[in-house]
Formats: sequence, C-alpha cells, structure tokens
Amino acid sequence: MNTDKKFKNLIELSAYFSDEAKCVEHLEQLRWNGTLACPHCGGTRVYRLKQLKKYKCGEKGCLKRFSVTTGTFFESTKIPLSKWFVAMYLCLSHKKGVSSCQLARDLSVTQKTAWFILHRVRSLVTDKIPVMLEGIVEVDETYVGGKEKNKHKSPHAKAKRLAAAGGKIGRGYSAGDSKTVVFGLLERDGKVVNYVVPNSKGESLLPIIARQIKQGSTMYSDDLLMYRNTINLGFGHESVSHNQKEYVRGDVHTANIDGYWSQLKRGLVGVYHHASPKHLHRYCNEFAFRYNTRKNDEQERFDKALSNCDGRLKYPQLINKTGK
Repeated sequence: MNTDKKFKNLIELSAYFSDEAKCVEHLEQLRWNGTLACPHCGGTRVYRLKQLKKYKCGEKGCLKRFSVTTGTFFESTKIPLSKWFVAMYLCLSHKKGVSSCQLARDLSVTQKTAWFILHRVRSLVTDKIPVMLEGIVEVDETYVGGKEKNKHKSPHAKAKRLAAAGGKIGRGYSAGDSKTVVFGLLERDGKVVNYVVPNSKGESLLPIIARQIKQGSTMYSDDLLMYRNTINLGFGHESVSHNQKEYVRGDVHTANIDGYWSQLKRGLVGVYHHASPKHLHRYCNEFAFRYNTRKNDEQERFDKALSNCDGRLKYPQLINKTGK
C-alpha cells in the first residue's frame, strides 16, 4: 500500500481528488499496488487503453475489457469517484456518522442516492475474516429501539414491529416488546466486534463467544446467567453484578464496552434517528470500523476502507428484492 500522505483533512482530500484521474490513480495503487490484474481471470498481461479507467486483458481465452472499478462496489456507478471519496471520508471520519439527508445536501444528490451510497460504504467496512480476540475481553449485550409506549398504538403496527424483532417478548429476547439485541465483544485497548442477534440466550451468544475469544484469555461480563455457561470454553471468566449495584471490582468491569454502546446509541439516535432491524447490522459495522481505526490518521482509515472495495452491493439486494 502506498504510504505517501496526500491529505490530512476534508479540505485537502477534496483538493487532491478534485481531478478524476487522481482518483483512478489512487484506486489503482490500492487495488493492484502497481501491477495491473484482470478482475475476470487474474492475469497480469494487461493493456491500458486511451480512455480513462479502461484496460484490456491480454491473456488468451479472456481478452476482456475492464476498468479500475470492475468488480468493486463502484462498478457501473454514474457518480464521480471524487464524490464517492468525499462520501467515504464523511461517513468514516465523523465519530457518529453522517445522515443520508445531510450527505445528499453535501454532494448535491438525492436522499435516496445518498442512502444507497452510505450502505455501500458500510458494506466495505465489514470484517470478512473475523479476528480472534485475546487478553482481557469484555462482553455485553444492548438493546436498540425506542420505548414501546412511544410507538404507534395500532395492533397492526405493533404486530409488524414484533415480527421485525423476531416475534418474541420478554427477558432473554429484548428489554422491550420490539427492541433488537446487539451483542458485542471488546478487547481491552484493542478491537471491538458486534453482532445483531435474535435474542440474548446462550443459543445465540455462546457460539459467537467460542469463535471470537482465543483460549487462554479472560472474559469479563455482567451477571447475566447465560455467561456462566462459558466455563468449558477454555478461558477464564469473571463478572460484576449490576443488579447489586456493583460496576467495578478491581480490574473487573465492562466500562469499555459500555462506552462503545453509548457511542453507538448516540449516533443512531442523534444522527440517524432510526435504523431498521433489517439494516442494523450494517450500522453496527460502521461504528465498529470507526472504533477499531480510532488510532489511525485520516488517510490510513480512508485507505484501509478503500482497499477493501472488492464486491458490489446492488440496490435490489439491499432492499431484499430479487430480480431486476
């Protein structure tokens, strides 16, 4: 990856990437590291055509034309890369994100287009290979969604909310009729991972704990009974009793993961206002990425996301519609 610093803030990014050729050059460097490769066959015998971003594979049996955006989440976009780069910067650098309404005004696009752009950005910051957490790992669950008493009173609306939340009510499922459960694991001074889960029972959480926490580590949690079932998973476990007003005992606490939940919820409530259960996992990926790159500078965070641009989230897939 090219480590030359080209920008440190939004003004410098906008100035540097105002030329579409600069955007193409930067994307080429991150994607191919100076060696062009055909996204169709992987061959490196590639000819650069006169048109901007256009290439032709020279391998026999392929000979296909492609561009630097082929096979990426930029493919077939009608929006200039310069606007995409600004959108990525705003989404990934603002601590609590940026709303689609605000982004639409900033980029002079429709709100629907801005909404789709943001979800594509969230798709590229998803961890494709889960990393094992080690050392001291704090675990906790939180519940996303407003209070039931403040929601629409009609039976039809309530039934729809319950269906979106899994159709269950009561402890072990959510803290309210139609809240969505998010489970998180945070490595002290390290990384956080979070998952949208059907409920907070062992059947949902224990498999995640087993595959995310490295054996020999120590898990800190609250006093949820389910966490006692981790005794045979190969790592230590200590808890604090929130029900007994115990929040810290020496080094044992869940303050770090609680702080992350606070950041997530303030962003969802204060910036996005609403995140449907269908899309909540993408919002969680966005907040986790910003948290995990909090020690990186602006370009490092931007380049890390951009280098993960392979793959494409299509609009019908996003809204769960099949067909054209």
